[in-house]
Amino acid sequence: MAGKSKPEREALERQNAAIMAVFERAGFDYIAPDIIQPADIFLERSGEDIRARTFVFTDPSGAEMCLRPDLTVPACRYHLSHAEKPDEEAKYCYLGPAFRFPNEHLSPQEFLQAGLEWFAAPDAAAAEARVLKLAIGALEATGLTKFRVTLGDLGLFSALLEDTPMPERWRNRLKHHFWRPHAFREVLESFTTNRGAKRSSISALIDRLATEPVAELVAREIESRNLPLVGGRSHEEIAVRLADKSADRSEAALDQAKVDAITSYLNIVERADNLEGHLNRTDPGRNFNEARKYFQRRLAEMEELGLNAKRFEFKATFGRELEYYTGFVFQIDVETADGFVAVAGGGRYDNLLSDMGSPMPVSAVGCAIHTERLKAVLG
Repeated sequence: MAGKSKPEREALERQNAAIMAVFERAGFDYIAPDIIQPADIFLERSGEDIRARTFVFTDPSGAEMCLRPDLTVPACRYHLSHAEKPDEEAKYCYLGPAFRFPNEHLSPQEFLQAGLEWFAAPDAAAAEARVLKLAIGALEATGLTKFRVTLGDLGLFSALLEDTPMPERWRNRLKHHFWRPHAFREVLESFTTNRGAKRSSISALIDRLATEPVAELVAREIESRNLPLVGGRSHEEIAVRLADKSADRSEAALDQAKVDAITSYLNIVERADNLEGHLNRTDPGRNFNEARKYFQRRLAEMEELGLNAKRFEFKATFGRELEYYTGFVFQIDVETADGFVAVAGGGRYDNLLSDMGSPMPVSAVGCAIHTERLKAVLG
């Protein structure tokens, strides 16, 4: 809160106290995760924007560390280090600083974030609805009355890919590029072409895989050409990527109708309560049908809590800026003279704790509020 006058600091403190009171009354225990964190998970699983804006440094032992760019990952680390059984239900809330390099909009490099994380909730759909309700309730407790809620569901997108016949590596590639619309479109279109006929700068290298083991070929080429390893990739990772490109040559092109079905789904922008008709028109497979039913159950849970789905917009391409989300996602924006400003958001991230070393799967859903941004739009 550097640079703020005493009245401004006191007003922000009152606002933040109102937010935390909502979370704590709901049964979330206050925690204070470490500010300095291992950098690995932020660099591997955060979105491109956050990776580029994270303060990274090396400790005396040579380990890469960082100033936390958000508090979800630190809360996960806290849970794994403090919970006797990580897969037993736990509910935490927090309020503290996060740090990112300023972007082109001159955002502050240090800002306050309030939030909550709910691990191993017994009813996933009910927990997602409850987290959205708490986020909205916390904002309303500060005096905010007008806002826009956008919903997304990475579970629907993943289910659609699972029902689409294609190699698993293609699905993984599309999931990886979900946050990069231009790259996603290029990759999807590339799956419809005769892959064996298309030549590129590495085609000659791929030709040699017919007679040479991929690991030996990669090692020999890197050594003979004295090539640097770019982006921290190992010889093994390069070999896997080259082998995948070789395997792609013999794959049949993806049916255009399947491509159109994926594109049609991603074009959906609709009021949440009107979504069922669109989802029913999507080529139904077993996985997508289950994901569709789950989406409707979540909406029913929202209605039970008094949330009006008519006020929420669903965007199939919406996934927020963090790549660790796996299912339900949401963002709350406030309209200002300069356009809409995001003040809160969250969602489900069921794979993150396993990626961080949990010995068993732990489901997770949470939300965060950018408290200084909220104070600015409230005036």
